[in-house]
Amino acid sequence: MDDRRVFERIGTKLPVRFLDPISGKEGTADTTDISANGLGMVTNESLRTMTPLEMWLGIPDKHEPLYTRGQVVWSESLPSSGEYRIGIRLEKAELMGLARVLWLKRRAG
Repeated sequence: MDDRRVFERIGTKLPVRFLDPISGKEGTADTTDISANGLGMVTNESLRTMTPLEMWLGIPDKHEPLYTRGQVVWSESLPSSGEYRIGIRLEKAELMGLARVLWLKRRAG
């Protein structure tokens, strides 16, 4: 499979609160990985591809949660846990948010 990603993914677990602004559906998730233009997450909520999301990522650096918007590009069921693995393409590159994550990863060693 040809991987055409521009930005490297960083494996990290961060809490996410999300909102589908069209349906009003809210939920929570944990990231599995993040890059400047996308993120992977696991949630109990089933989300369809093309669903727009507003998201608040809890980065433990004593600042406000990182607010971003994106769209579901893929979703798969994890039958063993009843959860869903979701791929999100961010609306715009979140370089400052990625810098916050990298800073924490480097600080943790």
